Amino acid sequence: MADVAVESIRSLLGKFGLSLVVQEHGEEITGSFWGGSEAGIVGRAVYVRTDTPVHSLLHETCHTICMSGERRDRLERDAGGDDLEEAAVCYLQIVLAGLLEGVGRARIMRDMDAWGYSFRLGDTASWFSRDAEDARDWLIARGILDRQGLVTFCLR
Repeated sequence: MADVAVESIRSLLGKFGLSLVVQEHGEEITGSFWGGSEAGIVGRAVYVRTDTPVHSLLHETCHTICMSGERRDRLERDAGGDDLEEAAVCYLQIVLAGLLEGVGRARIMRDMDAWGYSFRLGDTASWFSRDAEDARDWLIARGILDRQGLVTFCLR
């Protein structure tokens, strides 16, 4: 996160009605499922530190976007959801990375591979380009993407 403009991230999250909370370096991240430098989520807030990986910030943001309002209202740390929702979260984080200056889709896919995301076709780029239709359709059916695959800035 240190090399991405915080205001750019705040602006993106704000379009969904979400907030970004940047915590002090070394402080335990509120709502983090994985611990360490990984992002956390509570309600409509995404918690990070400057050493939080951008893919983690986007992944937890996308969980918050993709879950039902009922789950979001009681969200603290564990996003839950099924396998198809998880795939939709991964797909959306790649799409949103393309909207962040200095990040982009290629970088986020490399970061996802380095962190250890796993897909049937191996690497993230192969999955995204050749095997993610179900995830894209899931996002369209819930109004998160439009039929052209553009972000609607609506929560599920």
